Amino acid sequence: MFERVDYYAGDPILGLVDKFVADSNPNKVNLGIGIYYDEDSKLPVLECVKTAEQRIADPISPRPYLPMAGLPGHRLACQNLLFGKDAAVLQEKRVATIATLGGSGALKVGAEFIHEWFPASKCYVSDPTWSNHIAIFEGSDVEVGTYPYYDTATSSIKFDEMLAFIAKLNKHDVVLLHPCCHNPTGMDLTHAQWDELLDIMKQRELIAFMDIAYQGFGQDMDHDAYAIRKAVALGLPVFVSNSFSKNLSLYGERVGGLSVVCPTAEEAERVFGQLNYAVRRIYTSPPSHGGRVVDIVMNDEALHQQWVGEVYGMRDRIKAMRLKLKSVLEANVPARNFDYITKQNGMFSFTGLTPKQIERLQTEFGVYIVSNSRMCMAGLNVNNVDYVANAMAEVLKD
Repeated sequence: MFERVDYYAGDPILGLVDKFVADSNPNKVNLGIGIYYDEDSKLPVLECVKTAEQRIADPISPRPYLPMAGLPGHRLACQNLLFGKDAAVLQEKRVATIATLGGSGALKVGAEFIHEWFPASKCYVSDPTWSNHIAIFEGSDVEVGTYPYYDTATSSIKFDEMLAFIAKLNKHDVVLLHPCCHNPTGMDLTHAQWDELLDIMKQRELIAFMDIAYQGFGQDMDHDAYAIRKAVALGLPVFVSNSFSKNLSLYGERVGGLSVVCPTAEEAERVFGQLNYAVRRIYTSPPSHGGRVVDIVMNDEALHQQWVGEVYGMRDRIKAMRLKLKSVLEANVPARNFDYITKQNGMFSFTGLTPKQIERLQTEFGVYIVSNSRMCMAGLNVNNVDYVANAMAEVLKD
């Protein structure tokens, strides 16, 4: 019956975790999967989350199905964080927002909506991008192409090529963008570059799909949302998928959101209905626990401020690891320029290592990074950064 079912080789990033677990090297370091670990290589539970979960557990309450769109407080939290609490677009009720199964669920519902209502639209993603972007949109029968983004030779953005490419796209084509902390390269556009790009997208009547999974890990909460708010100010149609996996350290709770900015409140109401219908067809309603944590933390002023402080603490630790890694590499490989490490933002660094060098890192040193050379900076700490840097320097000397 199933003889013709194709074999699935597995996800390359998750498969890397299996290799790491099986490695007997006592000094092994996992820098593959995009998870934030603290100085002790542990997944942190934020203090604001602990407080929220204590409230949820006292008293322990029933667990009914949530509405298809999720908790109102969860949806409000997404809107305030992305667009600004006092944003005119929110007061005008022009944003349709639903809670989703993480950022991936938001992308999936958005892709389904685009396939249903813009069937001729093609989606363009950056070269490179997070591989699941392509899988999710193609899985919704949306054709996917790539636009120029990263220059491996110079460790910089191909901005002029990117603009020239996007200026030739067709009306209502979708451009998937990373507002901050680009995955996998860590290289972000400046505000001036965002202004220029979004102006072209407005002229071409393109649809912006902003995927923001690391808000707060780049510069700050508002700065990281600049591209989203600029697109809204220009009157662009905007889809925004956001995730609380990283900045609330709620990976397994699968907490995210999808927001669609519309020209009018009436259109937003119709879009909201269709988003609900898409959810009903796929998974009916989101899980409640993570949504309740988001509701409590984001809508309690004291907890919200505590959360912002904790996120910035994680951000600053990653930046410190970037500086340390760069310093050790410069001392060991003086002929090579490592400025790109500190120019990049967020959890990831595109190291520029070759597949052969990456293989040596794994087999000789037990240091695991993704085969495309992406390294998760959040896996570095004061106990392993010198070891990793020296291992990288060793393979770079070849």
